[in-house]
Amino acid sequence: MKVKRNTLLLLACLVWSAAGFNILRIGLITYPPYRSVLNFLLSVLVFAVFQKFIFGKLVKKHTNRIHSYVEERHFFLKFFDGKAFVIMAVMMSGGIGLRVSGLVPERFIAVFYTGLGASLLLAGLLFGHNFGKTVSANVKSV
Repeated sequence: MKVKRNTLLLLACLVWSAAGFNILRIGLITYPPYRSVLNFLLSVLVFAVFQKFIFGKLVKKHTNRIHSYVEERHFFLKFFDGKAFVIMAVMMSGGIGLRVSGLVPERFIAVFYTGLGASLLLAGLLFGHNFGKTVSANVKSV
């Protein structure tokens, strides 16, 4: 199924927002017994590191790639390249594996998932923002 180039940004928004929301939800559900200033600061640190070094760059890279497409219609999964799908699969498998295995304490799940989920959710919202900017620019040019 082929979609318009700009729709790829909307699909990225929906996928990353859903993933971020779900991971953030798991972190927040696990958090109550571990609420402390230190854990809160650690969650903020996790958020900042992932946003600065991974997801912020990912949003820019894929938005620029999508905008650079010459053709108007593309296969709907082209909102990411192969490398991004591999990263997503590794992260999902690793996260599920960590939780199921019991190798890490619940405190880690609470702190890390809250920061990671918030960063993923923001990445999704940034894709949505980029989608909205493109729609707005297209409306103004008509």
